[in-house]
Amino acid sequence: MKLLKTYLKPFAALVLVCVALLFGQAMCDLTLPNLMSDIVNTGIQLGGIAESLPEVMNAEAEELLAVFMDEADESAFRAAYSPVEHGSAEETQLAKTYAGIADVNAVRLTGDKETQAAEAYSKAAYAFMTFLKAYGEQSGQTLDAESGIQDIDMSQLYALTPMLRQLPREQFADAMAEAENAQSMIGSQVGASFTKLFYQELGMDMHAKQTGYIVMKGLQMLGIALLGVIAAVLVGFLASRVSSAVARKMRSDVFRKVESFSSAEFDRFSTASLITRTTNDITQVQMLISMGLRMMCYAPIMGVGGVIFAVRKSVSLSWIIALAVLVLLCLVIVMLNVAMPKFKILQKLTDRLNLVSRENLSGMLVVRAFTNERFEEARFDKANQDLAWTNRFTQRVMSVAMPVMMLLMNLVSLLIMWVGGHAIAESTMQVGDMMAYIQYAMQIIMSFLFISMIFIMVPRAMVSADRVQEVLSTQLSIQDPEHPKTLGAVTGDLAFDDVCFRYGNAEEDTLSHISFTAKRGETTAFIGATGSGKSTLVNLVPRFYDVTGGAIRLNGIDIRDVRQQELRDNIGYVPQKGVLFSGTIDSNIRYGKEDADAAEVQEAIDIAQASEFVSELPNGVENPIAQGGTNVSGGQKQRLSIARALVKKAPVYIFDDSFSALDFKTDAKLRRALSTYTKDAIVLLVAQRVSTIMNAEQIIVLHEGRIVGRGTHGELLKTCPEYREIAESQLSEEELA
Repeated sequence: MKLLKTYLKPFAALVLVCVALLFGQAMCDLTLPNLMSDIVNTGIQLGGIAESLPEVMNAEAEELLAVFMDEADESAFRAAYSPVEHGSAEETQLAKTYAGIADVNAVRLTGDKETQAAEAYSKAAYAFMTFLKAYGEQSGQTLDAESGIQDIDMSQLYALTPMLRQLPREQFADAMAEAENAQSMIGSQVGASFTKLFYQELGMDMHAKQTGYIVMKGLQMLGIALLGVIAAVLVGFLASRVSSAVARKMRSDVFRKVESFSSAEFDRFSTASLITRTTNDITQVQMLISMGLRMMCYAPIMGVGGVIFAVRKSVSLSWIIALAVLVLLCLVIVMLNVAMPKFKILQKLTDRLNLVSRENLSGMLVVRAFTNERFEEARFDKANQDLAWTNRFTQRVMSVAMPVMMLLMNLVSLLIMWVGGHAIAESTMQVGDMMAYIQYAMQIIMSFLFISMIFIMVPRAMVSADRVQEVLSTQLSIQDPEHPKTLGAVTGDLAFDDVCFRYGNAEEDTLSHISFTAKRGETTAFIGATGSGKSTLVNLVPRFYDVTGGAIRLNGIDIRDVRQQELRDNIGYVPQKGVLFSGTIDSNIRYGKEDADAAEVQEAIDIAQASEFVSELPNGVENPIAQGGTNVSGGQKQRLSIARALVKKAPVYIFDDSFSALDFKTDAKLRRALSTYTKDAIVLLVAQRVSTIMNAEQIIVLHEGRIVGRGTHGELLKTCPEYREIAESQLSEEELA
């Protein structure tokens, strides 16, 4: 988590913008069911009547409803309306909507005490409807607000007003008491039915009003949906930019860190593991950021928002949401406990598969030579099966989540329909509200599905992040000094002063008390049995490892006091195993000196005795080199590696057993050419063949990490038994003489 905070910090503003956009998207998605509910409840069921009070109605209707109000309600109701004068500009304006307004005495809503008036209106409408029902039952007729009331002749109703006013108030007591106790939703529905009657009486086109309301709400839904889509697209775009930028920076940092590793750090991390960490692990982190920004923020907002909006619609159904959320939480917890252990080992299995694949490919010739293809296939199948089984297990756990969530979603929908159907029958809920409630329930369940996916993704990504962090937080064993010294032009010698060295976890020194001086213009050669420490010794000079005792001085300065780049700029290094990069012969040689001109490149090729085979290639120095130099022989690879070092014209050259693949004739010609080319340089030469080093000014014989002989070829034959034993195993008596 610390790693993600570090890399997301520069993108804090974009992350906040993403969160804001996700909040907006969630609000859009949560608003749509409400608008759909309005279309069903108001647009379809109430004919588009959204007003709590009629905007205009007949004054006789006002008188009729006032009969069913107490004094306070009647006062508020009458205060909300004012009469419309015949022939006035107001009447002319209203006539555009209410074609029959001139034929009646109309009153218009002014807005005074509108809230109290609306409550009084709905109660009076319900009380009047209750009275009409009772009256209809007494006369053998039935009447309900949904159908029968629409067929009533308004003039007949108005004719009842004088009679109703003469009746004692006790006659309306039951109807008014029932209206007082009725649900506000029922009262508003009955009020809307009366409003529709009043509008029809005044000549309003009710079909156009209903169509206009539905179209208006539909356009609102379309606009909000469009805003939600725009927010989702922008979040996807920004999340992709942030995640790819973080991954790019992370890969760059890991690569730079690995480049600064010394051989000790490479001994700690395998090559396959470093490749996996740089590619697969960082990709997992990138996916977490990309999906996390979109789902990790969106899902909780939708879940919480869905619960709030659903409870607003109906408190009586909230227990269904609570039950669904509880089941979802249990499901997520079970999935995490089952899958989490597997995610922790998934990346290690990927490392193992990469390791086996890399070893098999790089060692293909050896595998074929020993006819071990079946063994390697079995080894690969084992690593592949382990990874496949673990992946299959985790994918199965994830795949179970979707059908279980869908089953739960459908069960919740059925439960809401069953409970909501009863509520609709009891007139405590509207159809549109139930439909909206189902949608909110679906949104809540989907948000938990997203959360479960995130919880499954996070453990694997966190394991990957820890592996990347492990590389980035590795303390380098070889670092530049805080106050480096300048090496300057190398005119002095290279001196080993009582140098000791041991590998990190070794119990004994690999090199013990090594002291000698390699002079400019001379070749210092190293020979000894396998494992005597020859390559280790020369690898201390470019600081691939640091000495654990004593000091190495160049120009009289301890090389640990010099910046690594400056030190290595003064060294032409040819490794024991020639390494070439994909490109051309020219690009590989210029790798030693980027600004080398064609003459310098050709000179290096000539000195390295590579001009003969290079000139025979179709494209000469522009001939392509395959990855790892697989399209050239071992001897050609060594000569090109030598040319790459020579083009630097460095004051120090290190040849770590670099002539082993050369024939004796080429070896002799190369040494003769080198003696002139490196006449002013310090040359360190590791070799197994006595013929390669017998002309060196100084030969150092190593045995089990110690110097057992030092001198020229002739001197060592007389004074060093170890050297003489090596020489006698390679040279004839005549050559020794």
